[in-house]
Amino acid sequence: MNITVGMKGAAATQVERSDTALEVGSGDLLVYATPCMAAMMEGAACEAIAPALSEGQTSVGVALSIRHTAATPVGMEVRAEAEVTAVEGKTVTFRLTAYDEAGEIGSGTHQRVLVTAQKFLDKTYEKL
Repeated sequence: MNITVGMKGAAATQVERSDTALEVGSGDLLVYATPCMAAMMEGAACEAIAPALSEGQTSVGVALSIRHTAATPVGMEVRAEAEVTAVEGKTVTFRLTAYDEAGEIGSGTHQRVLVTAQKFLDKTYEKL
């Protein structure tokens, strides 16, 4: 299977205290942290293309542009949706949207690059 425009993925979780800006160090309030929303959005993007990856292949995030437009309290469920909007060589572009139970909380775009997992790790750990 090839990666194609229109492929979709999703991720969801319940907001715990450990997911708050206060706990992750991105602010001082007990509300869902932007870094956690970003990670969930990237997870949705990974899910979108997972069925099309070859054995030993993975993707790595290389660009992320998001807006976090509404706060979410601890205890509420959040979810992210990702849709492939472009495929250019090994680079895949996604449209991202995040929601809580009350509505949209964020949106943006994301790019991932396809890599061979072991080759990527070997090159990374050569830095040591």
